[in-house]
Amino acid sequence: MFEKNKRYMYFNMQRLLRDGPEIIIEDNTLISGMTIENTSTDMELSVKSVDRSTPIQNFYDNQTIFITGGTGFIGKLLIEKLLRVCPGIICIYVMIRSKKEKNLLQRMEELIEDSLFSTLKKMHPTFPNRLVAIEGDCSLPNLGISKTDRNTLIREVTIVFNVAATVRFNETIKLATAINVQSVRDLINLSKEMPKLKSFVHVSTAFANCTYDMIDEKFYDSKMDGEQLINLMDVLNEKLLDDITPQLIGMYPNTYVFTKSVAENVIKKHTDSIPIGIFRPAIVTPTYREPIPGWINNMYGPVGITAGILMGLIRTHHCDGSVNANFVPGDLTVNGLIVSAWDISNNRQSNEDIPIYNYISKDNPITYDTMKEMTLKYGQLIPSKKTLWYISFRMSKYPLVHLFYVYFLHLLPALIIDMIAFCLCKKSRLLRMYNKIHQMSNVLGYFSTKEWMYRNEKWNELMRKLTPEDRELFFCDMKDLIWSNYFPRYFLGVREYILKDPIETLPQARLKWRRLYWMHQALKLIIGCVFFIIMWVIISILLLIF
Repeated sequence: MFEKNKRYMYFNMQRLLRDGPEIIIEDNTLISGMTIENTSTDMELSVKSVDRSTPIQNFYDNQTIFITGGTGFIGKLLIEKLLRVCPGIICIYVMIRSKKEKNLLQRMEELIEDSLFSTLKKMHPTFPNRLVAIEGDCSLPNLGISKTDRNTLIREVTIVFNVAATVRFNETIKLATAINVQSVRDLINLSKEMPKLKSFVHVSTAFANCTYDMIDEKFYDSKMDGEQLINLMDVLNEKLLDDITPQLIGMYPNTYVFTKSVAENVIKKHTDSIPIGIFRPAIVTPTYREPIPGWINNMYGPVGITAGILMGLIRTHHCDGSVNANFVPGDLTVNGLIVSAWDISNNRQSNEDIPIYNYISKDNPITYDTMKEMTLKYGQLIPSKKTLWYISFRMSKYPLVHLFYVYFLHLLPALIIDMIAFCLCKKSRLLRMYNKIHQMSNVLGYFSTKEWMYRNEKWNELMRKLTPEDRELFFCDMKDLIWSNYFPRYFLGVREYILKDPIETLPQARLKWRRLYWMHQALKLIIGCVFFIIMWVIISILLLIF
């Protein structure tokens, strides 16, 4: 009975940690903050002190894990979650690329000191002892791993998570191929030498096969064979490759999804001897519940658009509001990745039928129109002190209408402000800023004006295999996500982690917001008056003529 009570208490406390303190907004007043970092650890929610009998926790007991892309958004969340709830893990090897200004040890120290690991530090202060940095580079042959480290990985690793990728949509074809295709081939070849390997999970994307309207959990033929593409990168110079990129990628919108598609082709050809599967997440957004609600460390995809809107810079976006926004929060995505490794190990199948999971929001959809409503709502309730202008945002699925808005709402004001700055001998940078914004908006327009049909029967089958405890501990069922609870955390996360504006500045931000509101209304009145005067003059002239 005592063990049962301990187990009950543990999972209820896990629910409390997962949900976190709610943000309550009444009469436009923020009542309480929203962070898990300050959660009390008096009850010592160490998994070691409770009955660790869930199937997935047992699976990770005494395992040695190798993670590529461990310094990225998903990689960091994956490391944190594994170490926090699976204390039976022996070691996690993290492949890290040295940079000119930082060596391997400095980058590893930077990873450990990230605020994301604050909860983990309280629960398991010695967690760095289970982290080992492996120097490597996905853009180099054989991952740039030394022979000594390679032998260590071959001898010890039992689970591989291939998270590394370049997610820049406009990346050069040569670098995108090296990181997204060649590294996959080399990692598979390395894994084939691991005698203890139980599971290999490759993180792809739900848009890898975006040239099809219906995307099932299966392999699709890619436009080019992986080995052919790698060999082509070796024999042609980069200038020529850039010139022929449109012909190479064909109907694919960018080099990212093209190389991700080719990478799946590589996996299909090299999966005869290892337990491997593919995890295809949709658009990964800030965390929902753990370890810190709203945590994000990049401006890719909708996060960059949201940040621009909250700053008052982005006033239009090429988007069809009726399209479902295929968003999946980062923490749910990582939990899905963890349970996928468990399922892959238990379901070794034929080369043509390896586990492929479409991790999407199909069963709990939300449209871009709803996203816009939430943006405007929370942009007013929790404005940022760093806002440059009052939020005025619209979407259009028609390219010409969007282009008109771009010229009238972005470029014309930017030109006027830059001219004033130039006359005052100050830096004129707004036009350059909008150039970057429009580049980002253009590559996202393809995904926000088109909708795909997905099948996710394999994923739903996996959900049915989970025990209630594992469903709670590794919460990843999109059907249980409550969007109305998620959006306040999403916007607070963008505010704090992207705009670097803590919630303590909210009173000042609201004062600034009111001033910007009246300035915005005054400007609209002035523009309206000018327009009226011009029209009056034109009509008067026409009357005199006729």
